[in-house]
Amino acid sequence: MTQSAMNQARIVQKAKNAMQSGRYGTGKWVLEFEPTDAQRADPLMGWAGSSDTRRQLTLAFPTLEAAKAYADKNGIAYHVVPAAERVLKLQAYADNFR
Repeated sequence: MTQSAMNQARIVQKAKNAMQSGRYGTGKWVLEFEPTDAQRADPLMGWAGSSDTRRQLTLAFPTLEAAKAYADKNGIAYHVVPAAERVLKLQAYADNFR
C-alpha cells in the first residue's frame, strides 16, 4: 500500500443523531481516516474485521481551521464533509384534526 493511500482522511462536522434531543457537541469537527483495507468476516466467529487500525482513530477539533491545520502539518490529504442542513418541519397539534 502506498503512503498516499494511507494518509487519506475526511473532516466531518458532527450532526445531531436521531437519539439526541439536544444539540450538545454538534459543532465539533472530526478527522477520520479513510479505510484502507476491506472488512472481512472472521471464519470462527463471523464478526467483521480488518487489519486497518486507523479506522478506530478519530480526532476532534473545535473548528474546521484547526482540523485543516493538523492535517496540513502532518501531511494528511483530506476532504471536508459538512453536516447536512437542518430542516425544521413546523406543525401544530391542531393540524392533526384538519
